[in-house]
Amino acid sequence: MASREQRPYDDRERPLFTVGQVAEMLDVQHAFLRRLDQQELVSPARSDGYQRRYSMADVDRVSEICSLVGEGLTLAGVRRVMELQADVAALRAQVAALRARLPATSPT
Repeated sequence: MASREQRPYDDRERPLFTVGQVAEMLDVQHAFLRRLDQQELVSPARSDGYQRRYSMADVDRVSEICSLVGEGLTLAGVRRVMELQADVAALRAQVAALRARLPATSPT
C-alpha cells in the first residue's frame, strides 16, 4: 500500500486551533486557557496577529491538565506532576540507552 501524503492536520505539533475552538472542544473557559499560558503549563504558538494557536499536542496537554484539576490538584500541583512525569520519561530513556549498550547475555 502506498504511503499517503501527510496533510497539515496530521502533524500533532502544527498550531491549528484557536482559543475558542479549544475551549469548545474541551468545554473549558477561555480564561482558563489564558491562565494555563500565563502559568506556562501550556505555551501555544502565536499567529501573526499574536493570537494563541494550539496544536493537537497542546490540546492533549490541556485535556490532561483538566483531568488533574478535576482530581483536585491545584495548578502548582499539576506543574509538579508534569515535571515528575518528564523526569520519569527521561530516566526511562536513559535506562533503555544503557540497556542497549550492554552486551547480550544468554539465559542460564
